[in-house]
Amino acid sequence: MGHLTNDEFFTKLADVFNTRKAKAHGAIYLTQKRLSYNTNQTPPSPENEEQDALADLHPSQPLPLLVRATNGKGKEHRAAKVKLSTVVQPDDLAGFYARYAEVCKAGMAALKPRDRTKRKAKAKKRKGGGGGVAPAS
Repeated sequence: MGHLTNDEFFTKLADVFNTRKAKAHGAIYLTQKRLSYNTNQTPPSPENEEQDALADLHPSQPLPLLVRATNGKGKEHRAAKVKLSTVVQPDDLAGFYARYAEVCKAGMAALKPRDRTKRKAKAKKRKGGGGGVAPAS
C-alpha cells in the first residue's frame, strides 16, 4: 500500500475520528518520523554507514516526514484495522501541521471526559479509611 496524498490523508483521518466517536471507545494512534530514504530506493548500505556512523545527523538537505495513523485494532479485529500514511515534504510542514491540528482538535472535541470517580474513591479508601486496628483509649 502506497502513501496517501496529504489531502486524502486528512479526509480519511477525519473519517477514522468520526467512526471512533460513533462507537464511543477505542484508540487512534498517530505517529511521525523522519523519512531517511525514499521507499522506492534501497536503504543505505552498511558499508557507507561504517564510514560515517553519524551521517544521518547532518543530512545534506532537509528530510521529509512520514506521518501514520491507525485505529488500534488488534489481531481479533484485523479486518477492521485502518492504516493511513502520508509523506510531508519539508517545505509543506507549516501548512500540514496547521491542518493536522485542526483535524485532530475536531476529532477530539466531542470526546467525553474520562470518569474518574471510581479512581478517586479507590484513592480515598487507600489513604484513610479502611481496615486498620482502632486506637486504644
